[in-house]
Amino acid sequence: MSKKPSQESTRTVEASIATQVDEIAAAAARHQIRVGVAESLTSGQLAADLGAGPDASRWFRGGIVAYAPQVKFDLLGVTPGPVVTAGCVRQMARGAARALGADAVVATTGVGGPDPEEGEPPGTVYVGVLVGGHETCRRLDLGGDPDTVLAQTRAHALTILLDALGVVADEVSARPRPGTARDGGPAGSPSPAASR
Repeated sequence: MSKKPSQESTRTVEASIATQVDEIAAAAARHQIRVGVAESLTSGQLAADLGAGPDASRWFRGGIVAYAPQVKFDLLGVTPGPVVTAGCVRQMARGAARALGADAVVATTGVGGPDPEEGEPPGTVYVGVLVGGHETCRRLDLGGDPDTVLAQTRAHALTILLDALGVVADEVSARPRPGTARDGGPAGSPSPAASR
């Protein structure tokens, strides 16, 4: 009987993730925001979630899986030291935004378990989100086995990203980008036919 609630819980989390991805896709498309990910703990699962979203080729830039600390340091510009920290996840998001050319990035690092790491217990997770220069970082203290921690991390990370998109999406979409159809005025503003 213990397996049935676990399977139901997993289905509920997966359904929630699918709904969140749909909402992120709609917000990204509406505001012409390019989304990327930087992942350690989630090992590419967030990239897979977002890449499966509606019209992902129009708004999803891709992801960087920086599982080993040295990859975080070398590729994403994270300052060498502990990696289960708020500072690390913030730097991961910044590095991925630069590398991917993304307006919005969600990053994850933490301890999936079953053993502690860097003096932190299993379920200690940091999620960092960078949207249009605005940063959000949250520490999560999650329970359960490693699979449960990963599923909960994905759901929380997407929620935090979606919330951040809602707050600053208008500001990001209003910025003109060189070489795009958005040159010359905020998104949604009329532009002379000659400029197109």
